[in-house]
Amino acid sequence: MAEVLEFFQTMGFMNMSWQQGVMLCVSFFLLYLAIKKQYEPLLLLPIAFGMLLTNLPNAGMYHSELWTNFLDATHPDYHSYGAIMRDGGLLDVLYIGVKAGVYPCLIFIGVGAMTDFGPLIANPKSLLLGAAAQLGIFLTFLAANAMGFNEAEAGSIGIIGGADGPTSIFLTSKLAPHLLGPIAIAAYSYMALVPVIQPPIMRALTTKNERAIKMNQLRTVSKTEKIVFPIVITAVVALILPDAAPLIGCLMLGNLMKECGVVDRLSKTAQNELMNIVVIFLGLSVGATATAASFLNIRTLMILAMGIIAFSCGTAGGILLAKLMNVFSKEKINPLIGSAGVSAVPMAARVSQTVGQEENPSNFLLMHAMGPNVAGVIGSAVAAGILLTMLG
Repeated sequence: MAEVLEFFQTMGFMNMSWQQGVMLCVSFFLLYLAIKKQYEPLLLLPIAFGMLLTNLPNAGMYHSELWTNFLDATHPDYHSYGAIMRDGGLLDVLYIGVKAGVYPCLIFIGVGAMTDFGPLIANPKSLLLGAAAQLGIFLTFLAANAMGFNEAEAGSIGIIGGADGPTSIFLTSKLAPHLLGPIAIAAYSYMALVPVIQPPIMRALTTKNERAIKMNQLRTVSKTEKIVFPIVITAVVALILPDAAPLIGCLMLGNLMKECGVVDRLSKTAQNELMNIVVIFLGLSVGATATAASFLNIRTLMILAMGIIAFSCGTAGGILLAKLMNVFSKEKINPLIGSAGVSAVPMAARVSQTVGQEENPSNFLLMHAMGPNVAGVIGSAVAAGILLTMLG
């Protein structure tokens, strides 16, 4: 009888708090969005399932106290991965890859292998639009800091405006790991909602005539240019901003493997097997940080609210710079492509194309928008490097 009683006492049902129950419901809702609505399912699904696993009572898969000790300079286990391996659960071990910055960099290799920088090389002015779209990052950093978040937390919240999930995870894991769950969920949720968030902003900031502007066809980019580009960008960015080197270096390595044409097996592996495996590990371990204690508070709601402001300001920044460039340029730019400066590739570029064709069905902006779009990937990584240098 005593054994039966002890068995019942160890059941999760007997040890579940209302907070854990709420978090399980949140995980179910995110699973619904990933499966039924298909909102960024490749990462939202493992994140939601990681949230489910970490909030199961007595499962022992993730221990937030071990990571608190890991960051406490006065504790014997300060920066001790050995303690995590010894006392941690499955998700603690997987989270090491996030904390060490391994998973986001590996994903960037895959992103680079799937990216064509040709439109950016053909129209270098696109780089300015990608940079302008990072405005939301720094405006939100200032706003979050003014609202009571410390500088490291504010920088992590601001990076949501880049609409780049791996970069958001990379920076937050370094500056404010206790906010990783809410920030990752916000970043990937808003990336999925690009077709909903951006069009009203695009229409509000442009006139009908501006949206109907047709742009000349881009020039053909040579293979030599595509090979030299990732090498030069890596060297220049890393020499100016060393903290951005891990992300930029991995992004450009993947792109070089794609463009050089001599390592097709490596390029295909980076795009498929490597990317898929890392996405599973990254999603599960990021979701594991969304415990009831870290998620169910007013600060999480503030992060979600400021995230959408950051994303909206980034969209507006690219559009407004495009309008400004038209004042001084003879060859007009359709301002809609500026909204693609956020690095939600290629969704943001497709939204530019869709909104442009609403005004002029013969207008084809997709390739023009891909320039700012891929520039935004570089821009968000550089912005993360700047924040890491300033605040890390």
